[in-house]
Amino acid sequence: MTPGEALAAECARYTAMGWMRGTSGNLSVVVDRDPLRLAVTVSGKDKGELTPDDVVIIDADGRTDDPVRVPSAEAGLHGRIAAVAGAGAVVHVHALAPVIAAEYWPDGVELSDLEMLKGFGRQAHETVLIPVVPNSQDMRVLGDAFEADFRADVPALIVARHGVYVWGDDLHQARHRLECLEWLLRFKAETRRR
Repeated sequence: MTPGEALAAECARYTAMGWMRGTSGNLSVVVDRDPLRLAVTVSGKDKGELTPDDVVIIDADGRTDDPVRVPSAEAGLHGRIAAVAGAGAVVHVHALAPVIAAEYWPDGVELSDLEMLKGFGRQAHETVLIPVVPNSQDMRVLGDAFEADFRADVPALIVARHGVYVWGDDLHQARHRLECLEWLLRFKAETRRR
């Protein structure tokens, strides 16, 4: 499967879940490490209708030489996450649970003693702090905030009032982590008064 085919299929899946409404969200996969190059979904298209051609190759800073396809404005953050975390794939969606959780816990969302943590790559008895950073339209600012809170064992970042980034070795692992994290954050938000 080509990067474009894989990204289009994942976008269709997330759109069906209600996590990529309209043209929101973006996904990427690393296609080369030296120098770092990623295939990222294009900007301005309905993510549920992407074709394998609706991707663009970017460098580590989110720039492209493609005169036709425009990468997402957030492409630079994808590059930064791939470079710092060593991720093979980065997914960014606008699922509601992470945004709500960030409203309640703006200094980070603590998750503990939940079986679903196993699907997020941790043990059920562990305590995990998902970092939350303020939203910005400047990807350097977001990238700096990501690096300041980065921990190699926490493959996620919530951007307040925006969405969530999750990464993994490939799209499959990133998807599983995202699905589990969304469940964990929904549980945390819905049980906060107990």
